[in-house]
Amino acid sequence: MFKQIILVGIGGGIGSILRFIISLISDKFFSVKIPIPTLIVNVLGSFLIGLILAYLQKNNAESSDLKYLLAIGFCGGFTTFSAFAWENLQFLNSQNYNLAFLYIVLSLVLCFLGVAGGYFLVK
Repeated sequence: MFKQIILVGIGGGIGSILRFIISLISDKFFSVKIPIPTLIVNVLGSFLIGLILAYLQKNNAESSDLKYLLAIGFCGGFTTFSAFAWENLQFLNSQNYNLAFLYIVLSLVLCFLGVAGGYFLVK
């Protein structure tokens, strides 16, 4: 159990750092009203968790250390539902209902397509 906790912590730390770096970089290239950094990490993280879990499932390794390090740790630290929720609350508070709706729909559809794409790429 202790080994799994350490693996989740290491993966989560790396994922969080990478999410922060992507936010810094994407803020320089995108100046749209939708929070592109959060959308990028959530879609990419969804794709990665689809790849990782499908690979582990395909190889009968669903309880391997890779699950704790990459799927739970890295993807958990890399993606951010709390930021997504906060950003939508800000849209609603400023009465940007169309942007909130667009951001929610884009996030849900693209993240689902990402996880499905990653899963079926391995399968």
